[in-house]
This record gives sequence, structure tokens and C-alpha cells, in this order.
Amino acid sequence: MEIIKDLPEIFDEFEDKKKQSFLKVKEYKEKQIPIIGAYCSFFPREIAVAMGAIPVGLCSSANETVELAETVLPKNVCPLIKSSYGYAISDRCPYFHFADLVVGETTCDGKKKMYELMSEFKEVYVMELPNTQSEGGLRFWREEIIRFKEFLEEYFQVVITENDIRRAIVSQNKRREALKRFYGLMKLEPVPMSGLELGKVLYGSKYQFGQEEMTKELNELSDRILEEYEKGRQLEKRPRILITGCPMGEDTNKIVEAIENNGGVVVGFENCTGANAVERMVDEDDPDVYGAIARKYFSIGCAIMTPNNNRIHLLGEMIDDYHADGVVEMILSGCHSVEMESISVKNFVNEEKHLPYLAVVTDYSKGDVGQLNTRLAAFVEMIRK
Repeated sequence: MEIIKDLPEIFDEFEDKKKQSFLKVKEYKEKQIPIIGAYCSFFPREIAVAMGAIPVGLCSSANETVELAETVLPKNVCPLIKSSYGYAISDRCPYFHFADLVVGETTCDGKKKMYELMSEFKEVYVMELPNTQSEGGLRFWREEIIRFKEFLEEYFQVVITENDIRRAIVSQNKRREALKRFYGLMKLEPVPMSGLELGKVLYGSKYQFGQEEMTKELNELSDRILEEYEKGRQLEKRPRILITGCPMGEDTNKIVEAIENNGGVVVGFENCTGANAVERMVDEDDPDVYGAIARKYFSIGCAIMTPNNNRIHLLGEMIDDYHADGVVEMILSGCHSVEMESISVKNFVNEEKHLPYLAVVTDYSKGDVGQLNTRLAAFVEMIRK
């Protein structure tokens, strides 16, 4: 879907960042710059940046490696886990190949067991994440961040000072502010771009290593889109759909395509692809750098948390701010925590926000594209009436 005729090539450039960064990560490796890979939004990037390492997201959202993973893992495991592990054992992910260290976390049980298997052929450090958003849990998470920092110092033979961490906090906040400003453009009505274009940039930004360069490019893109918008280059009014649930990218873009090919527009992603991991900043004025980082990451509204009030709060804010007409929850098959929590999410959306809600359980294959188009077309049509 082409919304702004002079801009599609820029959206495609962000989508291509993953391909371009395959070569860039090799250059960093040759310069002996440490590369630290992670799969999860709870990974405290500031600590890695403070030691001069390059933090990078690892490949995890394509169907191409699922079948290979199923030669080892149970078939009924979440496709994100199977894709991640398949990339790792096939050596098809350059980020994993060149990573000096993979940082895991104790979120779902499947990922914890995956890290055990992965540690047989890769250096893996697993951070223990509390599953209750309590004061006790926050104190434990702060200590876990300090333990992570101490592990990096010992493993890489470096010293990480609090001033190093403060500088990293500032740079990562600038990165988040640029992302927030960009996806915040979808608050405009009508919208300035499609949800597919929005997703291309959000997903591609994970694979741009230069923090200052990425921040600059995002702000320039936002400026350009606003200029074009003021000239009247806008998408016609459509039902505005907010997506929540599991992280998205690559082969789950079929959800976005089904919504937008059938007359709707995706105005935002509440999940870890979008606002969930970015919306909240680290407090730069807090004298306790470890506490400040802990509070930022601990506030992420992940379904592994009990209770998960932070997710409901953010979802409610985004429904209002992005003028959502409906909510679609994307649930990966086998993701029990998100599917169980969808009961609370549906009740909140229906009963408190008085909006239609649709849960879609899927995987990374194309086998359900026809069914998705039928269900999402009916959902968009219901909103139109």
C-alpha cells in the first residue's frame, strides 16, 4: 500500500537495514568490538552500550528455520522459539554467528529451556527476571542488572563506570524519543502512512547499529513525513486498528496486510515491536543509575508478569491517543501466557473501552492467510457499520 508517493523507497531502506547490517556486524567483529545479542525487550541495552559493545536483536520471526528446529524441539512449542533456535543451529543468522555473547532472560519456560540447549554451542548469560511487578521484584531486578554488569566486566576484562552508564542512558533515551516521535505520527487523522510502512521502520530500526545515525535518520524521516502530510498527502479515512499481543515482524506481517488489504489501517503496535519496549524512558536525573534502568525495564507490560497492570495501562493510553476503532490481538500458537492474558485484554477493550476486539492465533506459516483475510475483513466491515 503506497501512501506517500515520494517516500516508499525510504520505508524500504529501513526494511533493508537487516540485510545491510549483516555486513556491518562483520566489520565490527573484525575491529574486535564486542557484539552482544539478545531476543527480548527486557535486555538492558544501556549496560552493553556503556562497555562499548554493540547490542543487536537476534533473528527470531521467520518460518524458514522452524522445520529445522522441529528436528530437536517439540512441534507444539511457540514459533518464535523454534525460529530462534532454528536460526542458531543452522548458522543462518549473522548476528548470532558473530555475537560474543547471547543474553537471555527467564521469561517463558520455553525460552528458558531453549537457552539451556543453546549454551551447549554458544556463550549464553541468562538474567533472572521476577514474574511479579512488586517492590521486592524490582529490588531483585536491580541487583540482577548489577550482576550482569559485573559479569560483563569479568568476561570482557573491562571496567564499566557509572559515568559510562549515564552516557549510555542519554543515548538510548534519544533513540527511544526518535522512535516515539515516529510512531506517534499515527495519532494524526487521517494517518500519514500505512501500518505496513510503520512496521517496516520499527522492525528495521532494530538492525541499525549506529545510535546517533539511527536517531538522526528517524527524526529526518518524521520531518519529511510531516512536510508531505501538510501538503495533503494522506491516507483516506479508514477504520483505525491497534495491534497488541506477541512481537511482530517478517512472517507475521500477514496480519497487518490482511487488515489493510481489507480496508482498515493499523495505527500502532502496543506489543514489543512498538510502544511496549520504547514508550517509557530511563530517568536521567536519578542518582541511582541501576535503579533507574531497573524501573524502566521492569515497567514493560509483558504477559509473563502477574499481575500485568502496566500493559493494560499502556493499552488504554494508546487506544485513546491513537483514536483506535478496534483492537486485534496477535497470539503466537503455543504462547500460553499471552493467550491466557487475552481474556483480561478482551474484557478491558470490550467493557471499559467499549470497542470491538479480535484475537488471532497464528504461526509463521502462510497456511492461514486465507482464513486471516476472511476474519479480518469481517472485523473491519463490522467497524464500518
